[in-house]
Amino acid sequence: MLKNDLLLRTLRGEATERTPVWMMRQAGRYLPDYRKLKEKYSFFERCQRPELAAGITIQPVDQVGVDAAIIFSDILVVPQAMGMEVQMVENKGPILPDPIKQYSDLHKLHRPDVEEKLGYVFDALRLTKKELDGRVPLIGFAGAPWTLLCYMVQGKGSKTFDEAKAFCYTQPETAHALLQMITDTTIAYLKGQVRAGADVVQIFDSWGGLLSPGDFENLSLRYIRQIVAALKEEVLTIIFAKGAWHGLSAMAATGADGLGIDWCHTPESARNWAGPDITLQGNFDPAKLLSPIPVIRKEVTEMLNAFGGRRHIANLGHGILPNVPVDHARAFVDTVKDHQYR
Repeated sequence: MLKNDLLLRTLRGEATERTPVWMMRQAGRYLPDYRKLKEKYSFFERCQRPELAAGITIQPVDQVGVDAAIIFSDILVVPQAMGMEVQMVENKGPILPDPIKQYSDLHKLHRPDVEEKLGYVFDALRLTKKELDGRVPLIGFAGAPWTLLCYMVQGKGSKTFDEAKAFCYTQPETAHALLQMITDTTIAYLKGQVRAGADVVQIFDSWGGLLSPGDFENLSLRYIRQIVAALKEEVLTIIFAKGAWHGLSAMAATGADGLGIDWCHTPESARNWAGPDITLQGNFDPAKLLSPIPVIRKEVTEMLNAFGGRRHIANLGHGILPNVPVDHARAFVDTVKDHQYR
């Protein structure tokens, strides 16, 4: 039995006594206790050892007071499970040394048995659920197929992912075959997360904003739509597609329960695009958490009033930055908790 179900009630459109709050990437790099673990264990050790992942997941609940925990993991565990090598290089980000370049490369991939290849995530979810003991809901997640394709084709991070886009434009049959493989794997993976205890799942399309409206529909949303439909009867879902403002109406029409929005939207415009029947999540600029605490409190208050307190989850417009002081993150959370709507 959940002691704090604000997040779930808000996603279902029910009345709540206050706005729930959590932060993307809240389990990790800005927390001193996380940095101590980072010195002892590699990134994927932290992901693959359930006791470490569970402990990291719970840190922000204990230290910052958020209304939900999100499992500590990474979107690139899916390409790993499908057969790709993924390296996480300090100060450089992910490297996939043998990227997909042509149709024949798809033979290197497979639709995995998720219990076998990703069971460590499910174990971490079960352990986290036990240790949370109903304090707050637990969020699971996966990367959107388009975002995973970007890394699997480009082989590394990029600001433009032009190689991945060119792959889709010049080899559309191969691109869609790859996107479908990722989609099928992601559905099985998220269903496994739900069985392991996830109360909500979020689909992260970090690079959806790189696509035109037509390409967003063709290369991203059509696959996200499959995922939401497959999970609709099992779990609450949130879509976060950074920068894809033009897709808000179409994303709302998928049947998802929530839409994450970045700081380039106004709450009014986002609501106009998305309509009244879906919960909006966001949209504080993470860089503003570097402001003095009185400024943070003022800006968060303005954000909350702009959303109006209905069907809103307070969050950042992207992940928390590693150099944000913990007391600034706590000020963000406390301001939401203390807010009285005018």
